[in-house]
Amino acid sequence: MLGKPVEHSLSPVLHGAAYRALGLTGWTYDRVEMDAEGLPGYVGGLGPEWTGLSVTMPGKRAALDFADEVTPRAAAVGAANTLVRNGSGWLADCTDVDGVVGALRVAGGYVPAAGDVGVVLGAGGTAAATVVGLEALGLRSVRLVVREPARAAETLQAAKLAGLAVEVLRWSEVDFTVLAAEAAVVVSTVPSVALDAHVGELAGARCLLDVIYHPWPTPLSKAVAARGGRLATGLDMLLHQAFGQVEHFTGLGAPREAMRDALAEATGNQVPLPLA
Repeated sequence: MLGKPVEHSLSPVLHGAAYRALGLTGWTYDRVEMDAEGLPGYVGGLGPEWTGLSVTMPGKRAALDFADEVTPRAAAVGAANTLVRNGSGWLADCTDVDGVVGALRVAGGYVPAAGDVGVVLGAGGTAAATVVGLEALGLRSVRLVVREPARAAETLQAAKLAGLAVEVLRWSEVDFTVLAAEAAVVVSTVPSVALDAHVGELAGARCLLDVIYHPWPTPLSKAVAARGGRLATGLDMLLHQAFGQVEHFTGLGAPREAMRDALAEATGNQVPLPLA
């Protein structure tokens, strides 16, 4: 795992459990503090015993630029969280998209229907993967709610590359009650404090993915649950994105139950973490 900071990453829990379950006793998965500038030199100097790397912020764009081959979804997101050996070079992928899809489909119970509209709150790094994930789920339209539309260019580009119709809304001008009522899914990629003034208005969301998982539950998730809405969390995202990484690295099917159980234990069983 490359990133800065990475000391609190739960990815070693997931990958360690997967390798044990698969009988890969000689495999290791470690955290390495690495910024974007140092990533190309570090990865380029790795020996043939290295099969792949997970990449978190701030190196996801650098990982994409470094790779010899890029998957279409990583190109759409504009970032890669996965580098895997590909012959003599490196393939970049973005399994963060799987995280969004799995979290909403399994934990959130979302079943797409014609005309569904998704809402994404915020336009940071997670938002680009989110909009690509919403398209993969079957949505064709998304509303992006941001404080300053000029700063949403990367997420807007990701949505357009994925083939989504996009409406960018200014945070200060939005009726959040109407927004939640009209949305099939709402994804919050912003800190909980940013929503303090709008929790009551967003409580009517039918399906919420709140990428925050510590501390849990968030005020918004409690409000949505109290109104009967379905919930997915950042831990669900983390779990589902890790399945694809394990399969990239090992060439084997991910041992999903073993990975789920390890993550649940490591986080005190704070969320259900259902599997399909």
